[in-house]
Amino acid sequence: MDDHKGSPELFMFLASTVHDMKNSISVLGGTLENLLDHGKRPEQGDPAYPQMAHMLYQTRRLSDNLMQLLALYKEVGKPTYPFEPNTVPVRELVQQVAGQARVLLESKQIALELEFPADLLWTFDEDLVIGVLAHAVNNAVRYTRDRIRLTIVERDGLLELAVADNGMGFPPSMLEAGALVGQGVNFLTNSSGLGLFFASEVARMHKRRQVAGAIRLENGGPLGGGRFVLTLP
Repeated sequence: MDDHKGSPELFMFLASTVHDMKNSISVLGGTLENLLDHGKRPEQGDPAYPQMAHMLYQTRRLSDNLMQLLALYKEVGKPTYPFEPNTVPVRELVQQVAGQARVLLESKQIALELEFPADLLWTFDEDLVIGVLAHAVNNAVRYTRDRIRLTIVERDGLLELAVADNGMGFPPSMLEAGALVGQGVNFLTNSSGLGLFFASEVARMHKRRQVAGAIRLENGGPLGGGRFVLTLP
């Protein structure tokens, strides 16, 4: 009965299936973005408009989760995983995150505020950090009333990247998951566990002079709601 336990063929089949699912979700999300962003969309007073916006939000969540599952399957942070830090202008990072979120935020009438040093350069894996921040913005959509702020600052030799909202703050279960991440988060009882675990792994991949990156969740941020913070050395 246990002959196939841990079978590489099974793992490859599951990874391939997840990849195929992610591609299908991406196509669906792209179609919804086009409908919401161009002249074919319904008027904002039409009941179909908020329904389509919610569908786009859900496809983003699914796509994020599938991407994180694939990365973790490939053992993010291990020597076999493609980790490619490069020196990147912070403004380019912000532009990409804001560009990915634009249609979703506009469709839900949520303002995205940006604060960052325009001329700052930093070394990190751009794709992985964009994935973490995009997921944080998508998650903030769930909690905010109508504002999300992406702030990037250099503080004490670290780059601090924060996503804050003006909602009611993170629920206790999510704050607890943030505090326990990397110490055995229960993915079955806490839906935030996968995203937090992935973000934590990405943060810890970034090291300089024995200092590693980290993440944290907190309430009462600059907008009075929840705040996700990623720090990179």
